[in-house]
Amino acid sequence: MDLPSTLDIDMETTITLGVIALLILLSGFFSGSETALTAASKARLSQLARKGNGRAATVVDLKDNSDSLIGAILIGNNIANILASALATSAMIALVGENGVAIATVVMTVLVVIFAEVLPKTYAINNADKMALVVGPLIRALVFVLTPFTWATRVIVGATLRLFGVSVAAGLGHDEREEELRGLIEMHADGGEEVDHERAMLRSILDLADVEVEEIMTHRGSVRMLDADAPIDALLEEVLESPFTRLPLYRAEQDNIVGILHVKALLRAIRAAKGETPEAFNVMEIAAEPWFIPDTTTLLDQLQAFRERREHFAVVVDEYGSFMGVVTLEDILEEIVGDILDEHDVAVAGVRPQPDGSFVVEGSVTIRDLNREFEWDLPDEEASTIAGLVLYEARRIPDVGQEFAFHGFRFRILRRHRNQMTLLRMTPITDPSDG
Repeated sequence: MDLPSTLDIDMETTITLGVIALLILLSGFFSGSETALTAASKARLSQLARKGNGRAATVVDLKDNSDSLIGAILIGNNIANILASALATSAMIALVGENGVAIATVVMTVLVVIFAEVLPKTYAINNADKMALVVGPLIRALVFVLTPFTWATRVIVGATLRLFGVSVAAGLGHDEREEELRGLIEMHADGGEEVDHERAMLRSILDLADVEVEEIMTHRGSVRMLDADAPIDALLEEVLESPFTRLPLYRAEQDNIVGILHVKALLRAIRAAKGETPEAFNVMEIAAEPWFIPDTTTLLDQLQAFRERREHFAVVVDEYGSFMGVVTLEDILEEIVGDILDEHDVAVAGVRPQPDGSFVVEGSVTIRDLNREFEWDLPDEEASTIAGLVLYEARRIPDVGQEFAFHGFRFRILRRHRNQMTLLRMTPITDPSDG
């Protein structure tokens, strides 16, 4: 009479153990799916989706609805874990009595941690994209089935948080998204010189909205200009001596800019007027209208404006309308890709390295150019040129021969024209106690 009872117990135990094993596997599936779907690269999957990959589109949709995704997976995972633990506890109590509770707790903890958490999540984190594409359709079906439960869960969680004065975030703002992008760029720190150059370009693109044209423009003191009333022979002589293709035209004084002369337009007009005397030639007839922009315009806005107007050259003025300098499309592009040198350019014009390790620098050289070329870290918040930085730190107009030490450099004034510092010597300070 005992034999059938023993067989029944063995069969029941076997079925229970089989169900527990299946529940642990199901829990591992949920854990691995959660890790894979959250760690998968949305950028790569979006690219696959645009190429027609339906599974990638499913995963992207799930990531866009992360609340429903996480809610459904957690519900399924907890049901599997709790049910497996309950069955294991019941089976062990039936086999060994009250001590079965402790045994079931230890055994289930080990099994769940290894086979339902660590193992599937380790695999998923190392094969996130591939696994996400496999489990995406199955998880989408689970999300659909559990939609009422996930919705109710979100409502309860939201109401509970509001009771404690915690608001549920609607998503990342613009600043947070920008910081996230910067973080992603800096994560790829290894990869050689090519990757470093690409990272620098990406950082520069993100900085376009924060940098104003005043910081990169060619200062008025360095702008080659033409007198609109000068004889044509004199204009031609200055054009031929200049390395630039576009030159501002002024009348009476340099603040009164009346046009922009393109060298090609001048040469075409001279060629077309073969039979005319030079005196009959009017340069203003071929000059373009000057385009004035405020010095507070950001590089991003100016880049868009250049594209919309199909122009490459703008005149920068301050709030009073005074001429400050000029900015070109090439200036903005150089902020992204680095200096674009041609046969007439020199790397950071106005800087001459000296044998003793110092640098003789013209006062009009911009701080951004120095930082980018020599990887220095001079501040450019209060001044755009190196002369302006010395003025800001000295709080007065220095005399020739005076020296100042700040920001890791010793500055010596070599030449001054009226109130403008035109030439300085910069010497890196190697001893922290010096200066």
